[in-house]
Amino acid sequence: MSEPFQLSQLEFSTKIRVRYSETDQMGYCYYGNYASYFEVARVEALRQKGISYKELEHLGILLPVKKFEISYIQPAKYDDLLEIKTRIIELAGVRIGFSYETFGENGQLLNKAYTLLVFVNAQTQKPMPIPEFIFEQLKPTL
Repeated sequence: MSEPFQLSQLEFSTKIRVRYSETDQMGYCYYGNYASYFEVARVEALRQKGISYKELEHLGILLPVKKFEISYIQPAKYDDLLEIKTRIIELAGVRIGFSYETFGENGQLLNKAYTLLVFVNAQTQKPMPIPEFIFEQLKPTL
């Protein structure tokens, strides 16, 4: 395995606008949408480090979500531009963990969340060690 590196340095930012169809009867962003928002943020974070979900799948590597946790602080509303700050906080064994903080347009913290994903071999459907090239791609740029 590669030499250890500081995971806290791996922070990414993604902006997503709340669409009308994503709001509930109260005009708030429906709470279930955040799982999709975090998926977008996670995919874009990995893409920024040169890791494509499409390429992973082509290589027979799947990344299903094992755990999803969220704490809601304030609601987002229709047409709000959200900023999701994503950090890779765990990268060990067969797992990769992400933390998220969602901010509103005026910088207020709306929620905090966590997802844990597992590297899975597409053929065997069994967990697999994190590929070495993932460690190499995620090394922070100095």
